[in-house]
Amino acid sequence: MSTDVQPPNRRSFLARSAAVVVGAGVAASAPLILPAREAAAAGTRAGTPPPEVSGVFPSLAMFNDEGECGTGAVVPWAGRLWALTYGPHLVRGSSDKLYEITGDFRQAVRPESVGGTHANRMIHAESQQLFIGPYVIDGSGGVRVIPRTEMPGRLTGTARHLTAPAQRVHFATMEEGLYSVDVDTLEVFGHIKDGNGGLTSPTNPATIDSALPGYHGKGLYTGTSVLVYSNNGDAAPEALTDPRTTSGALAEWNGEGDWSLVRRNQFTEVTGPGGIAGGNTRPDDPVWAVGWDYRSLILMVLHGGGWHTYRLPKAGHCYDGAHGWNTEWPRIRDIGQSSLLMTMHGAMWHFPPGFKPGATSGISQRSTYLKVVGDFCRWGENVVFGTDDTARNEFLNKRRHKGNIVGPGQSQSNLWFVRPDRLDRLGVRRGQGAVWDDEPVEAGSVSDPFLFAGFERRALHLTHTAPGQVRFTVEIDRKGTGSWTPFTRITVPAGGYRWTGFPAGLRAEWVRLRLDRDCPTVTATFAMSDKDRRPSTPAALFDGLAGIGDTAVSGGLVRARGADLRTLALVADRPAGSGGQEPVGYYELDGELALRRVDDPESAQYHRDNVAIPTDVLTVDSASVLVVDDAGRRWRLPKGDPAFDGDGPLGPERLDREVVTERDLFNCHGTAYELPAENAGGFAKMRPIATHNLRIKDYCSYLGLVVLSGVRDDAPAGKHILRSDDGRTALWVGAVDDLWQLGRPRGEGGPWRETGVTAGVPSDPYLMTGYDDKRVHLSHDDPGPVGITLQVDLTGDGRWCTYRTFTVGTGATVSHSFPDDFSAYWVRCVADRDCTATARLTYGQP
Repeated sequence: MSTDVQPPNRRSFLARSAAVVVGAGVAASAPLILPAREAAAAGTRAGTPPPEVSGVFPSLAMFNDEGECGTGAVVPWAGRLWALTYGPHLVRGSSDKLYEITGDFRQAVRPESVGGTHANRMIHAESQQLFIGPYVIDGSGGVRVIPRTEMPGRLTGTARHLTAPAQRVHFATMEEGLYSVDVDTLEVFGHIKDGNGGLTSPTNPATIDSALPGYHGKGLYTGTSVLVYSNNGDAAPEALTDPRTTSGALAEWNGEGDWSLVRRNQFTEVTGPGGIAGGNTRPDDPVWAVGWDYRSLILMVLHGGGWHTYRLPKAGHCYDGAHGWNTEWPRIRDIGQSSLLMTMHGAMWHFPPGFKPGATSGISQRSTYLKVVGDFCRWGENVVFGTDDTARNEFLNKRRHKGNIVGPGQSQSNLWFVRPDRLDRLGVRRGQGAVWDDEPVEAGSVSDPFLFAGFERRALHLTHTAPGQVRFTVEIDRKGTGSWTPFTRITVPAGGYRWTGFPAGLRAEWVRLRLDRDCPTVTATFAMSDKDRRPSTPAALFDGLAGIGDTAVSGGLVRARGADLRTLALVADRPAGSGGQEPVGYYELDGELALRRVDDPESAQYHRDNVAIPTDVLTVDSASVLVVDDAGRRWRLPKGDPAFDGDGPLGPERLDREVVTERDLFNCHGTAYELPAENAGGFAKMRPIATHNLRIKDYCSYLGLVVLSGVRDDAPAGKHILRSDDGRTALWVGAVDDLWQLGRPRGEGGPWRETGVTAGVPSDPYLMTGYDDKRVHLSHDDPGPVGITLQVDLTGDGRWCTYRTFTVGTGATVSHSFPDDFSAYWVRCVADRDCTATARLTYGQP
């Protein structure tokens, strides 16, 4: 077993379970004990643990027969870890299951399973019961089920009851429905109808049809006198395509009537110091609600009778769809450390348990990540993440760069076990976000506070369209006490742009802006990051994958199979002496990570036909890599090794595929990128993960792992290299967040290389975000000097600002190093006269 994953210690595990409910301010009515039957069963199975790779146990994979299989909740309780899965929009039931996992990583499917789309969980202190989905689990592991006919809807949250907390709990649905349930009898009482045709309890029906805007509910939590609910989507047609569409809602309920709207934005987690106990018990405790808009992340805090707003940067944009589907269930939970753990928009965050107005210090980004996380908890020495790995349906995430590839045969997900210290060592800390984004702002207006602490590099970009100069005052809150002091003033010329970097030694928790005149539109956006200290070569766990120049290799097309076979297909080839490829055979990988040759020519041919790698969807020219998206927009990316200008030893290599639900891995010219769905920004909002310069033939997700094909013949079998039973081929397996260890992003290229350019006509956009050590080199062949202007897209929305104009003399090359704290999404060039010009940029090469 990997030293990264240890089974839970019985004493610490049970203590943590008890502390959850006692810490909520309500004494536990009975001790939590491990029943003798469970202890005996665990003892008989405590032999050789099942296979594990990078914190993923393939034997713990969870499947359903739906278009998606996400993990809705994971909770330690009654000496076990409990988890449930969900499929998309299943109001009354489904093939999803409730799972029980023992301390030695063995899984049992509970026979009480009724399925549905559920992500609620709460420990009710007084009755010592876990409410998870429609299931009610007592302290001995006994399971009861609230009938789906009595409480229809997609259950998204369970919270303490406003008026009878010892006897009832509240349930909310993803379509604004609200119930309460008696914790002893499980009698259901309807308060607000579910939006799926007015569903409610037939025995004690609700009479109110909700008028709350938005849909796709996410969070539910009880303050001392109000129930708080959130949703993160909208049914408007434009929400399917435009991430800037108004969407979502944060709402309150005071015990009668309909939800009352607090704010019209997309919100997810709603919680407070009570955490999984479902509500606060102390009058001064805050309620936290986390959401976002197209500008940045939003943190709302209910305290002292009012709501307070703070903003944080986004690490990535895969979550940005206005329909809300891409977001799953971000959480804030206790993982047994001094700070809580928050997951939001592709970043792990330290979240202080005492956060409230006047005490707002301590929020900081821990790292960035790629997994889609539905829930997480502390279990023994590990943090366990329930993920959303492999969806049979790709929903709205189609693009021509994938070709006509069929989706996975069966939806599946898994749990990911991570030691807490590794949460600080995933992706590099990085984020961008705005307080104002191309919007009117009045003189004297003060922005929301924006997180300043926790990053080594911090920059502010300011633009406006006022006819005169505008002075912005930058204020800082040094200690998170709400005491603001001016730090600097920045004057931006009429209709202009300025950026500023902040001193590395400046310590403050929050920053905000105010301006001195009315402006038709203002953009004020922050770029935050740490220096990328990763090496330029892949970590040892990738040893064995084919590299540049390797020819003694094998690999081929891979795909997770359907029909409940729970295997992965590999159609393997190897280089032929004639310069092409020759078949090796058809293989299947199973949950024990055994790769076996199988005589099934029909399946082999099916996968060759339906998992084929598309060609002619990418152009590599002398300047850079040119990508044209489905809307005809042109994007240029850096190049890696020149060998990637052509096919690899195994022929064409996979360019684009979904490896976690509703976002793609784009593997282009030796660099792996995270690529959002088009409805979440698409290529405009992509970010580099790592540059590897490996000849990866194909990749996919399977059993919660990412599978890579293209392995050297001399690679020995090991934890990550799985050799076939006949020894003729192999696969690499690991967690998708292992990919950060492939090496820091780097490359070179640009929009022009000895390109004929027309005066005043901008070049194609060239990617800039996510890279360190950025330099540009400009030259031309004109007999006179040429002015070449660099323009930058600060937000990825196609609004360009002038960074600087360089005068380039005849026969000269002008080189410029961008400051370390400068960053933008894209850069392009404009010349002031017709010429043949070169604009070459180098990234990640100190």
